[in-house]
Amino acid sequence: MTLDVLIEALLFYKAAPQNKQKIGKLFAVPEEEFASALTTLRERLKNGAVRLVETETEIQLATAPELSEFVEQLRKQDLSGDIGKAGAETLAIILYREPISRTEIDRLRGVNSSFILRNLLTRGLITRECITGNGYQFRISPSLLQHLGVTNKRELPKFSEFMDTIDAFDTPRP
Repeated sequence: MTLDVLIEALLFYKAAPQNKQKIGKLFAVPEEEFASALTTLRERLKNGAVRLVETETEIQLATAPELSEFVEQLRKQDLSGDIGKAGAETLAIILYREPISRTEIDRLRGVNSSFILRNLLTRGLITRECITGNGYQFRISPSLLQHLGVTNKRELPKFSEFMDTIDAFDTPRP
């Protein structure tokens, strides 16, 4: 694979801004070669649905600006529907285990949760914060608490019982 394709794969997988210097070190290539690969990637993506967005220090993939109206229609459709069983399950995991990473959520659910997390973020039910490295941790939002009619998650019915059950489930057995 060429370096531009590897960079694209990394950006697609991470789905968040990435530090250019760290990526250059990851691929262990001279700065000129890295810059050339970015130019190649930028040119290759110029006519598609995805663009390379770049600041002085970071790069990321983003939807082409001319598709913004189409994407907005999709976002509205996402918001108009029910969050579904998978959304409720993921929301409950975050509610009871926050802060929690996507990897931990995926492990507990047994499936990839990226789409569900995006949907919950779009709805404003959860927030994400950058942690050391390139990962994120997810937390519930004040909007979720407002929607549930509580000011603190500990006010939820049987909160302590649920926490005890979850702790027992998640504790490794000898």
